[in-house]
Amino acid sequence: MIFLEILKAIFIGIVQGITEWLPVSSTGHMIIANEFVRLDISDGAWELFEVVTQLGSILAVIILFFNKLNPIKKSSAGFYVENKTVKLWKRVIIAVIPAAVVGVLLDDWLDSKFYNFVVVAIALIVYGIAFIVIERINSKKEFKYTSVDQLDGKTSFKIGLFQVLSLIPGTSRSGSTIIGASLIGVNRTAAAEFSFFLAIPVMAGATLLKATKAVFIDDISLNAQEILIIFVGTLTAFLVSLAVIKLLMNFVKKHTFESFGWYRIIFGAVLLIYYYYFAR
Repeated sequence: MIFLEILKAIFIGIVQGITEWLPVSSTGHMIIANEFVRLDISDGAWELFEVVTQLGSILAVIILFFNKLNPIKKSSAGFYVENKTVKLWKRVIIAVIPAAVVGVLLDDWLDSKFYNFVVVAIALIVYGIAFIVIERINSKKEFKYTSVDQLDGKTSFKIGLFQVLSLIPGTSRSGSTIIGASLIGVNRTAAAEFSFFLAIPVMAGATLLKATKAVFIDDISLNAQEILIIFVGTLTAFLVSLAVIKLLMNFVKKHTFESFGWYRIIFGAVLLIYYYYFAR
């Protein structure tokens, strides 16, 4: 029995690791994964599983971009703080503020009102169409920003405003930030990279908030099997995220996001059909 649950945890960890970074909505895919591959754990343990596996994905970003994100450098004269990296973190913090404020104030309300098949499916389709339209518009223009180092505070804040949209399930955190960045003149590579950096404080904060609520307010307790399952899922999400982030960064250098738009539309339509004909 435990072997089967571990296999399920690995599968769901793979889904999390792939969809967290691609602009296709990890929430929508996790809903489907839980619908067909339901773990034999309590509802509280599943809530923690969803949250904690995100930490594995965050760790992958930190490791892959450690040199760029770590402000403490070493030279022949000793250690020093790199000003360029400090400025990058300032821009990340500025961009995080809108979603952090709205998320803290409305987290439970948003989950209760919008965490369902219909909202997720509609968001998938709407933003899928947006990706296609924006990519076709962008094919005819020059981008003002081609590197995250070129972003200023004002531009970062604008991207952060678009990230607020990701609080609606099905929108996709990376999808909303990439669309927002594209609209204000950031090219695909820089938009994707900045989206990864924004994920660190956003997802870490959301994980801490929900985990604290689950443990200290909802009084959720885990048995040994549930702890093992969460660990396996988190480790899997980490390993898969390492590969997916590398693949996506290589992909956006040569291709547009239009294919993700079509995928979102098809997946959203499938979700609607499943909900109205089978799930209700």
